[in-house]
Amino acid sequence: MMSTDDNQIDLESLSTALETNQHREIRFMINRGMRPVEVAHLLEKSPPRERRILWGLINQDNEGDVLQHLGDDIQAVILSEMDASELLAITESLDTDDLADIMQQLPNTIMRELLENMDLQNRERLEEVLSYPEDTAGGLMNTDTVTIRPDITVEAALRYLRRHREIPEGTDSIFIVSRKKNTLIGVLPLTRLITADPAMLVREIMQADGEDAIPADMPDDEVARIFEQRDLISAPVVNDEGRLLGRITIDDVVDVIREDADHSLMSMAGLDEDEDTFAPIFKTSKRRAVWLGINLITAFLASAVIGLFEATIEQVVALAVLMPIVASMGGIAGSQTLTLVIRGQALGHIESSNIGWLFNRELVVGLLNGMLWATVVAAIAVLWFQDTTIGIVIAMAIIVNLIAGAAAGSLLPMTLKSAGIDPALAGGVLLTTITDVVGFFAFLGLATFFYA
Repeated sequence: MMSTDDNQIDLESLSTALETNQHREIRFMINRGMRPVEVAHLLEKSPPRERRILWGLINQDNEGDVLQHLGDDIQAVILSEMDASELLAITESLDTDDLADIMQQLPNTIMRELLENMDLQNRERLEEVLSYPEDTAGGLMNTDTVTIRPDITVEAALRYLRRHREIPEGTDSIFIVSRKKNTLIGVLPLTRLITADPAMLVREIMQADGEDAIPADMPDDEVARIFEQRDLISAPVVNDEGRLLGRITIDDVVDVIREDADHSLMSMAGLDEDEDTFAPIFKTSKRRAVWLGINLITAFLASAVIGLFEATIEQVVALAVLMPIVASMGGIAGSQTLTLVIRGQALGHIESSNIGWLFNRELVVGLLNGMLWATVVAAIAVLWFQDTTIGIVIAMAIIVNLIAGAAAGSLLPMTLKSAGIDPALAGGVLLTTITDVVGFFAFLGLATFFYA
């Protein structure tokens, strides 16, 4: 019926199968032959018509697992077509953190109805997660943890674990908490627990104070950095009073890293990282129109600068030919610096104490590269137009614009971040405006001076 490779359905074969109504085979494949994350990927790369049919073929007990792996845009569309009873049925098996992510896509009325229909324990756990912003450790955590007291023996702890039908996925450590306030006292890796003397007390072998404990209000990118630096598989999450709230596992951190990478890539084009590749035409056009409008405003600003020197351009036609070179060189140099600084911010390398050094270095790099390429471009301009003056003008303008690009690329990310604006989203547009305006003004202004 259709070709498969490692349980992946070929889209062309899928379209053919759908057109010939071979739904039974497709239903078997997506419910029995593929993992939920693979089904989610198949949905995301399918056009709207095929996606709608595929979702209808997923068994209800698999829908929640697939739903959690979908992007926000597609999630929102699917969730909007369900009522509270359907949502409750498909989300019963989800971990608290995954359920919280889905709940945040719902209208408040539906969210309240879902919470009211949950049992008390699950509702309290979910409300705990929902009380924190989505991009913090509290919003990322799972409240399903295994805890024991410090004053029991290793043998008693092992007996306690064996009484569980199963332990939460990704559990590599047991959390040690106080009897009254559930305050985190320490962390006990399972490897240490199963190899310890059964007669020893838990407090004798645990890692005291939970050195890897993460505050609930810590931003998720900082959480990812801690996991990377300390090679963690899981970590406890605590509130300001040290009370254990939940845990974060490496699979959650991988999601954060991927989302941050998508955000950086898509934001530079003014797009949402969760945007559906096959979103409807009107919705896609509306989103892109905003940044096209912003870009148009900046383009008019650059054109206005050119208009100030209209008489000079009419006098020396070569200026119109060479203008794009000056703007382009400054833009590329600035983009190199901007990308470097944004990456440094994401990795936590850049602080107020070292931004001065970085700024000075980028200015010197801009000056050296400016002098190098100004010489090359000036020589070409002189040979091309047989005019020494035009060579001098474009050389000076390139040096000025490369220095301006380096300065803007260094300072813009810090300035935007301090103003609460995402540098990846707004940095590129502002940088292009600055290098275009400075480049045109320097080139045409110098030309006006020399040819006057």
